[in-house]
Amino acid sequence: MLVNAPHPVLACAAAIEAALGEVADIEPAFMRTSEKADALLALARLEVQLSALRLRIMAAADDVAVDAGARDVASWLAHETQASPQACRAEQHLAVALNARWARLGTAVAGGSVNLLQARVIAGALDELPGDLDPELLVQAEQHLVTAAGEYRPDQLRVLGRRILDVIAPEAGEAEEAKQLAREEERALETASLTLTRRGDGTTRLTGLLPDAAAVRLATYLDAFTSPRQQAAPTPQHRARGQAFVALLEHLDPTKLPMHGGDATTVMVTIDRDALTRDLATAGLVGVDDKITAAQARRLACAAQILPVVLGGKSEILDLGRTRRHFSPAQRKALRLRDQRCRGENCTIPAPWCEAHHWRPWSKDGKTNLADGVLLCSHHHHRAHDPRYSTERMPNGDIRFHRRT
Repeated sequence: MLVNAPHPVLACAAAIEAALGEVADIEPAFMRTSEKADALLALARLEVQLSALRLRIMAAADDVAVDAGARDVASWLAHETQASPQACRAEQHLAVALNARWARLGTAVAGGSVNLLQARVIAGALDELPGDLDPELLVQAEQHLVTAAGEYRPDQLRVLGRRILDVIAPEAGEAEEAKQLAREEERALETASLTLTRRGDGTTRLTGLLPDAAAVRLATYLDAFTSPRQQAAPTPQHRARGQAFVALLEHLDPTKLPMHGGDATTVMVTIDRDALTRDLATAGLVGVDDKITAAQARRLACAAQILPVVLGGKSEILDLGRTRRHFSPAQRKALRLRDQRCRGENCTIPAPWCEAHHWRPWSKDGKTNLADGVLLCSHHHHRAHDPRYSTERMPNGDIRFHRRT
């Protein structure tokens, strides 16, 4: 017997490394089709088996971390191999689960019949089962999911795992599903977040995490704005929803929002008296270091809770406008009944998705009445306030837009 013979695992690793070295220069293009297929399947199985062996060693390698002074073996391995710490930690968690709790699953992974992605999903589903579950049912659940791995992808196994009690114990499944959904909904609400990051180019990046139910409602509302649009060149969904989100904010009734600083939520815009009637001019948003175009200010005044503050030559306030420059609910109903749709020429957007527009702008003493009001969809409302376009009212009440030359 050789005293210094390497451990069988190290000998295995050396043999694999040597075998890989022998084929390193082999050109796969010259393999027959059947050989490529066989090689891909065999290597996939071997890759799983190698990973399973590494996990088995990780589960027993606390002493490696102790000797190195590392927090745990995952941290040590990430440092030594320049791998992702998060990935190594996930592997360590899976290694412990396969070694301590889910032996059948561990055996299947070691044999190559269950890959690591499937194993993570199965272990996660089993860990989510109630702690007071009958041990026999726990065994059945593990066996069923391990067998199902031969037919289902990880995403499909995740769905099956969430309903595994419905399969093996229907009488317990419904009650547990209700508890699980309650836990998920509670976690979803607790982890909900929304961040607004200025990009410095006139746009703000919105990043959020919402409960599924809220996300479905938001998607439904946004699609309500975008679904009836008819465009020559279809807009990608993410852009259409972005534009719809802007329109949705402008359709909110400020009088129904919570009080903000002692008053209903109001946007105050300061603008020079002379700039008010010019196309190429800017207006300031009170409270933030931002500006918008005079055309945008005039468009917002049609519908938003905007309070125009008109300034004189020395920035003295000449006029503190009225927030009732926008149409009342009763007037909007009357406009919808009268116009039925967007009055942009050849536009078919229905009235509920339209905005009330002052034919004669409030900056030019326009009146907020039915005679001076017209319904326009978001697209045509922006165009009506775009200085690059002129407008013409047709005999039938529609509005025709002309690109200025």
